[in-house]
Amino acid sequence: MILSVASMIESRLSSTPPLRSAVNAAEPTADRIRLMLLHGHVLFRASLARLLAAEPDFEPAAECANPAQALASLANARPDVVLFDLSVWRDFISAARNAGYQGKLLAIAEEIDGATSARVLSLGVAGVVLGSDSPTSLVQAIRIVVSGGAWIDQSVIQLLADRYPHHEDLHLDSLEEREQAVLRGILSGLTNRKIADQIGASEGTVKATLQQLFNKTGVRTRSQLVKILLAESTT
Repeated sequence: MILSVASMIESRLSSTPPLRSAVNAAEPTADRIRLMLLHGHVLFRASLARLLAAEPDFEPAAECANPAQALASLANARPDVVLFDLSVWRDFISAARNAGYQGKLLAIAEEIDGATSARVLSLGVAGVVLGSDSPTSLVQAIRIVVSGGAWIDQSVIQLLADRYPHHEDLHLDSLEEREQAVLRGILSGLTNRKIADQIGASEGTVKATLQQLFNKTGVRTRSQLVKILLAESTT
């Protein structure tokens, strides 16, 4: 079984271009997104690097096995996004910010823990993705966080809702009753249709109310809204 899995990985890697080191890489095009990968499992890290390198707008800049390597490489690699193993968040997030890194942070989690996810989001991490997610989802997440959005997996939202059973109290001041009802539905991970059924309104009304919430909070997506509320709940 191990040989079979190794062969599958090798076959997948051979079909994508190799990762260029930060030192030897040519200057990227202005539109390309520079990426740093921080993960302790070399096969996972190498596989991910090769897959991302195949995207025309991505520029893998560095691979790091631990936070110390990543911190030492930040200045030369100049990443727009650091994809890091969620398990090292305590050793990396604050240290990276203290080192002057102002780019985006995107956590990769093997398993989702509500408390940890809420904590890293409150510290400025732009999103949490699952290691079991499809490459398409990861690529989409990277592009969204680079554009200023937030990426929170649906399962993360559900676990956070379970973690904070009194999430109906986690709302901003001066919200109308319908806005609070829609907000509760969002924090429970419900779709617009299910929220509409729950509050006895049309789906169009829910969308309009959601837009009001976006306008009041200055965000553009449901994930960004959830991130703001979770940040408030953990401070």
